[in-house]
Amino acid sequence: MVSSIILPPDYKPSKKEEYMNEMQLEYFRQKLLNWKKELLAQSSDTLEELRQGGLNQPDDIDRASLETDKSLDLRTKDRARKLIVKIDQALERIEDGEYGYCQETGEEIGVDRLMARPIATLCLEAQERHERLEKTYDDEA
Repeated sequence: MVSSIILPPDYKPSKKEEYMNEMQLEYFRQKLLNWKKELLAQSSDTLEELRQGGLNQPDDIDRASLETDKSLDLRTKDRARKLIVKIDQALERIEDGEYGYCQETGEEIGVDRLMARPIATLCLEAQERHERLEKTYDDEA
């Protein structure tokens, strides 16, 4: 969807306006698209660095250090890949008219929470309940 809405440069969603109006949806759509673009750029930088750096370091310590750095880069890249999937899902929810609403309760997630975590799918209460359940299962293991 190409939006016909042009946001003022200083626009920030507010609790005072209608929840998930066209301006808010466009704001979050642009925020998600920009975030995705940044992650993709970082990801291609990481891939290029991995291609260029060889493990033919003569010193065992240098080689071990390089391997550790590459491992960390790969984990970061994998984290970014998973985040991109969540960003794409959030963009789909914007298209479907479901963005900003809790997937468990249907309640508003809230502008503040979405500003902090634009890929949020649960309202704060549902998220806390989910985390308590996870902790309970973790404690039993």
